[in-house]
Amino acid sequence: MPIRPIAVDRAAGVLLGEACGDALGVPYEMAAPPVGEAVMKGGGLGPYEPGEWSDDTQMTLCVARVAAQGIDLASPVGLDAVAEAFTAWLDGGATDVGTQTRAVLTDAKQLSGAPHERLTRASEALHARTGLTAGNGALMRTPIVGLSALDDRDATARAARAIALLTHADPLAGDSAVLWSEAVRVAVTEGRLDLAAGLDLVSVSNAGRWGDWIEAATGAEPGGFGDNGYTVTALQDAWAAITTTDRGDGSAMHLQRGLQAAVRAGHDTDTVAAIAGSLLGARYGASAVPTQWRRMVHGWPGLRAHDVVELAVSTSVGGRRHGEWPSVPSMGDPQIPTLGTPHPIDPDIVLGTISDLGRVRELDVQAIVSLCALGLDDIPATGMSARDHIEFWINDEEQEEGNPHLDFVLDDASSALRQFRAEGKRVLVHCRQGVARTPAVALRYAVDLGVAPELAERSIREALPGIRGEGRLWEVAAHGA
Repeated sequence: MPIRPIAVDRAAGVLLGEACGDALGVPYEMAAPPVGEAVMKGGGLGPYEPGEWSDDTQMTLCVARVAAQGIDLASPVGLDAVAEAFTAWLDGGATDVGTQTRAVLTDAKQLSGAPHERLTRASEALHARTGLTAGNGALMRTPIVGLSALDDRDATARAARAIALLTHADPLAGDSAVLWSEAVRVAVTEGRLDLAAGLDLVSVSNAGRWGDWIEAATGAEPGGFGDNGYTVTALQDAWAAITTTDRGDGSAMHLQRGLQAAVRAGHDTDTVAAIAGSLLGARYGASAVPTQWRRMVHGWPGLRAHDVVELAVSTSVGGRRHGEWPSVPSMGDPQIPTLGTPHPIDPDIVLGTISDLGRVRELDVQAIVSLCALGLDDIPATGMSARDHIEFWINDEEQEEGNPHLDFVLDDASSALRQFRAEGKRVLVHCRQGVARTPAVALRYAVDLGVAPELAERSIREALPGIRGEGRLWEVAAHGA
């Protein structure tokens, strides 16, 4: 199925939104809620570094690294790969593991059979012994499943339930995974938030209850449903955080408002915020995730924002396509000339093209703001730290759909430049050819510094005589949306 540019942005937002929600909730897990806004300060039960995600995103990445290969997650091959990834994670990467998940993964090692069969039998045995296997551990790792079959809701539901069953045998755990995966799929393909869209896909005996639970959570105060270690209440808290902060205007700021509300729900804050972040990311896209979060977020197995975007987008298109973005090693083109022109208002901002990425030392820059698609080896640029090389989601397209949050992204890019400059860094800002996105961000930066739009425009045009300097991108840069 062809995927539209806006849907690529939304797909990219699923894992990025989850990872940011997770890292935002980490410091407050089982602790007092934040006074004011939650921040990625680290600590928590890990303890974790600032911006580091926890087991919620770690387990999701176990699934994502299988899905990004284009393997059917509901097939024996796919389930075996996920089961083996879970076991390897427990043995060599887990920073925190839920009690139920640890019990299943540990017990499965004593059983025979294929990897997914061992986990499923251990899961069923735990449920038979205790009747208590409806924890939120299956729900927290399911968002990536919503990207694995964007044109097939039944396949999405099958995969969600099969992966849930690996560790959580209670039908409610599987139902919650089905509901959230379908909501992610709908948000990416249709641009709407609808948790009830999958009610016909859950267990027949539970469909009525799920409808009541969703209705009760819609617009409700997060944290009012009891212990959110339970999959039902975790789903309700995440949905309440999303719906109670939705102002109906399609603003990118809904993502930030929703995640703050999810953390304030308390208790299992990283999980609830991770769940909420995945759906908010699916609705608003990677372009709605603010710079300060993308700059900080990271975690096992040594990944950062660009890496989770690659996994999500690759999954959404049916698997990695060698030689194509986002999995291509580099998006560089030797035919594109370098630019390296000082900003006319602030000469410590260097305006460039993608070919200037290879000139970090020559240009004497300590930070990079990239406004175009990059390959896996392009970021961070050689000699640059990962935190000091940031990507922004801007298209050259004139249609509003191509840049759904254009004013927000331009403001965020300008804010990043101002932050880097406040840190004393000289900054390269570039797009692919330096004729549209680079001058637009340069213009917004000048206006944000207090330069009159007309003077800023004239200065940018004189410094970069070959630019386009027209259309929606230019107009929003100069005057706002």
